[in-house]
Amino acid sequence: MYEGFLTDVKGIRLGHAEDDLALTGTSVILCEDGFTAGVDVRGAGPGTRETDLLRAENLVQKVHGVFLTGGSAYGLDVGGGIMKFLEEKNVGFDVGVGVVPIVPGAVLFDLAVGDSKVRPDFKMGYEAAKNASEKDESMGNLGAGCGASVGKILGNDFAMKSGIGQSSVKVGDLVVSSIVALNAMGDIFDYEKGKRIAGVYDRKNKKFLDTCTLYEKSLNDYNQFSPANTTISLVATNAKLTKANCNKISQMAHDGYGRSINPVHTMNDGDTIFTLASDEVEADINLVGILAAKTISRSIANAIYSAKDSGGLVSYNSIK
Repeated sequence: MYEGFLTDVKGIRLGHAEDDLALTGTSVILCEDGFTAGVDVRGAGPGTRETDLLRAENLVQKVHGVFLTGGSAYGLDVGGGIMKFLEEKNVGFDVGVGVVPIVPGAVLFDLAVGDSKVRPDFKMGYEAAKNASEKDESMGNLGAGCGASVGKILGNDFAMKSGIGQSSVKVGDLVVSSIVALNAMGDIFDYEKGKRIAGVYDRKNKKFLDTCTLYEKSLNDYNQFSPANTTISLVATNAKLTKANCNKISQMAHDGYGRSINPVHTMNDGDTIFTLASDEVEADINLVGILAAKTISRSIANAIYSAKDSGGLVSYNSIK
């Protein structure tokens, strides 16, 4: 396991809520004092909320929370519950007659695991926000990672369980941390150790199969491919960044996906990375981006190392 957690950046609170029977859930990152934010979407099948607000030229400069959730597009309902929680605390963008909490978010597709008729909703969003803590070290089968899986090109019989991963890196006073809800079609690698740790797994012969090779040999019709994917993440830092800077950091952070997931950013992924900055420490944007990619890659590995067998899917811990 790699060290560190998302909440190593001060001012952030992290909370989760999930349905362990239906195998779906949501994770909420709260920054009630307002953090500068950006986003970069690389997958071609995204499900997102309020991401246009994060474009550099648009009005709102701070967000008050971000959510990562299961449930595919149905899961966007959690945003209302999070807004309700924040409104009750008078947290949000002042519009004169009250406040409007700014809460972007993204979804992953977990409907093929567990009960597809149960999805994260308003109530679960409120619960996750209520559970948010300044020190959250939880990883594995919880929150948005409750129904997450990887290596899905041959279906659930060959897929593996993944989940939530966290990590952080520090250089002097600069802190860059991340959280990943890992839900990828592709194979997963521990980039720094140079080894595959999850993916398409042949249980009978106890060996990994190569997703890209299987794609080349088995899929003559693109429509045979399952849309049950999308890895969603958030980078947090105490660096002083503008909205444009945060968008750039999100772009650079996707290098962590490229190093650790193969293939990634496909037509049936909605791969998305948010960035939050507390604007406290002067830092070179290139260094922040380099560290963002590093911590994303580490959080991906931790999502595999911390997962447990669930929903008929085997995990790293049962095959290592």
